[in-house]
Amino acid sequence: MAKAQGPPLVAGVDEAGRGCLAGPVVAAAVVFEVLPEDLELKDSKSLSPKRREVLFEEIYRRALTIGLGIVSSEDVDRLNILKASLRAMEEAVRSLSPSPDLVLVDGSHPLQISIPQRLVVHGDRECPSIAAASIIAKVTRDRIMEAYKRHFPFYGFERHKGYGTREHLEALSRYGPTPIHRRSFRGVKGYLG
Repeated sequence: MAKAQGPPLVAGVDEAGRGCLAGPVVAAAVVFEVLPEDLELKDSKSLSPKRREVLFEEIYRRALTIGLGIVSSEDVDRLNILKASLRAMEEAVRSLSPSPDLVLVDGSHPLQISIPQRLVVHGDRECPSIAAASIIAKVTRDRIMEAYKRHFPFYGFERHKGYGTREHLEALSRYGPTPIHRRSFRGVKGYLG
């Protein structure tokens, strides 16, 4: 079905979880018909968890469409973290409906998509739609990691979200890697039996 004529639809796309030792890489793509300037969208890393949660709900309420892409820790090990991050972003863009006319990609690596794209280094600081995508990706990933508490209660995933904190490294040393750990990462390799 052809899109009705109107202003071009622009998607912002970003990922979360590249630097983690465990869990998936999650990407989001967000399209607004009208940018919600009153939300003061910023890079998710500069926001408190509580503020991210509030903005997450507002973005879902106001966006025309949101797409998600999730690449597992096993695929991170198989592909490498850069390729896994790009794949997650590509999945997020492909899941948008309607499809955008232009994609603004956070970073310096192009996506394998047929839609025109523009690379924006530090885009999550410069572009509200990329900032919105960073918030959706971060909150979605945090929720996934919090859910792992039920499966791996001794690791503290609900607190550190898979990043290489002292608590996480101590749990790795004591219990060894879980199935969601990225075995190709230097911080995990030393604990493989």
